[in-house]
Amino acid sequence: MTESIQSDTGRSSSGTDDFNAKIVEEYRANGGKLGGMFAGSDLLLLHHTGEKCGTGRISPLAYQMVGESYAVFASRAGSPANPDWLRNVVANPKTIIEIGMETVPVTARVAEPAERDVIWERQKKRVPRFAEYERKAAPRKIPVVVLDRC
Repeated sequence: MTESIQSDTGRSSSGTDDFNAKIVEEYRANGGKLGGMFAGSDLLLLHHTGEKCGTGRISPLAYQMVGESYAVFASRAGSPANPDWLRNVVANPKTIIEIGMETVPVTARVAEPAERDVIWERQKKRVPRFAEYERKAAPRKIPVVVLDRC
């Protein structure tokens, strides 16, 4: 993951949103497959509604399967602040994700500490870049959000 893919500022005029929009377009055009630096990455598209403005947004995020659920990571590429999508899914947890060609209704929940630590450690082993995000974000502990199928 690059900083741009992990950073969802929620501002439609930002370069990040333009970058994310291109990823969403490629993802949808290719059945969930991406090329370039994201080739082979496990990505999903998280739909979320702005907590304050009510605007619908889509964030491409790295994920990890946890049983029948999906875990996503509020890393924001190691920023000291959480990404806006986290606040949005806490406020509006019933949402959908796109994974490949499938649209899945989910309920988002922030993983409890013990569950979070297991998932987070596994993610750092799967994608070592997440260890760097953890180092950069300190002392912020990066939240893990579990998306349970409805």
